[in-house]
Formats: sequence, C-alpha cells, structure tokens
Amino acid sequence: MYLEKYNLDGQVAVVTGGGRNIGLACAQALAEAGAKVIIGEIDPEIGESGKIRLKELGYEVEVIELDVTDSVAVTNVAHTIVEQHGRVDVLVCNAGIALNTPAEKLTDEEWHRIVDVNLNGVFWCCRAFGRHMVKRGKGNIVNLGSMSGIIANKPQPQVHYNAAKAGVHMLTKSLAVEWAEHGVRVNTVAPTYIDTAMTKEGIENPNYFPTWMEMTPMNRVGQPHEIASVVLFLASNASSLMTGSIVLADGGYTSW
Repeated sequence: MYLEKYNLDGQVAVVTGGGRNIGLACAQALAEAGAKVIIGEIDPEIGESGKIRLKELGYEVEVIELDVTDSVAVTNVAHTIVEQHGRVDVLVCNAGIALNTPAEKLTDEEWHRIVDVNLNGVFWCCRAFGRHMVKRGKGNIVNLGSMSGIIANKPQPQVHYNAAKAGVHMLTKSLAVEWAEHGVRVNTVAPTYIDTAMTKEGIENPNYFPTWMEMTPMNRVGQPHEIASVVLFLASNASSLMTGSIVLADGGYTSW
C-alpha cells in the first residue's frame, strides 16, 4: 500500500536544470519511479550528457532546450511538451545559480542575474506549466529552495541568493493556496550545502568550509541523491496531504 504511493508510472515529469547535479539526481529518481522524464536545460550539451547518463542506467528521457529566464520561451516550451505528451503531471523547478559578492559591491547586473534565474525563472515555469495543470485539475510542482531562504549563511556574502530563495519559499506558499482548489500541489525542498559543481569552490575554500561544518550538526555536506529522494516524496502521492510546505534537508543546520 505505502510503496505504491511512490509509483509514477505513466506520469510526465519535467525537471529544469536536469542535466547534472541535483537536477540529474531528481530526473533519475522520477524515472526510477516510472515517470516519463523531460530534462529542460539551457545548455544542450549538459542536457545530452545527462540523457546519456540516464540511458546507461536503463532510463529513456528527453531533453529540451530551456532558458528559465525567458518567460516567452518557457511558455512556448510548456505548450510544446503538453502538445506532445498530452499533459505534465510533475514539474521540478531546479535550475539555479549562486555567486558570493559583498552587498556593497553588488552590481545591478549581478543582482538581476541571480534573481532572474533563482526566483523569476521559478515563477515563469510555475506559471507556464501551472496553467495547464489548473486547467486539467491536477498537477504537482516541487521547487528547489534553500536553507539560505530561511537563514543568512556565513561566512560567504550572498544577499541576492538568500533573498531569491526566500522569495521561492513565499512563492511556493502563495501558489499552493491559490491552486489547492484546482488540484495542484506546490511544495519546496530547502537543502543545505550539497556536493555539486556549484558548491565545489566553497567546499575547497579553507575560509568557508570549516565554518559550514561547524554550523552543521551532522558535520557533512549532502549528496544530490539525498535531495532527489525528498523531491520524489513530494512529487508522489506519498505526500498527498502536503502543499505549501518548505521541507528542510539541511543536516540540522537550522536547528541550532
């Protein structure tokens, strides 16, 4: 009874930024559960690399070029996928970037770049795919937030990233409230530092990493599969009573 709730057989799932790191792990988790997975990637080579990796594991996925900061392109991609597959059951908004710059040195361009990808891009995708879900009366959206949307990290300066992720959390709650009556659930996973290309520089930084570990009760970074497992839970009927939730997977970081 309970394991069956994780079954996604016959469902269509889209993962933005799904060609590597956390996104690729999410794509694999959804594919393992039986979903037809479509990877949305701004870089076709990264998308194809992820596709090859999943094919080696026995899963057939599709790749579509997607720039989440282009609202018109996002709308067109959503329309194309729905036309080709009839619907989208699951959307995972994973695409994101991070930079560390002191607030007083932030340029307008860098602020807009971080917010465009990490917040605006999430909304463009939620809106474009959510329209189809609302019309159909069924759907499931899982956003990738961050513990950085709840606390201010130290010692690295990243006010724009933190603000954008906090925005994702409130966006999630707001959409969940609006769309609950239409059968659409919206939740967010808020990870700690995960061992990916995006955090590699920080992990190797002797001025950052010891503080990260000191602040983390479990005293380690997370792995992409540990976030993908939470995404799968939220994308499945195992979490059927949950919407508007911000699910922390932070090794205890925010528990102090």
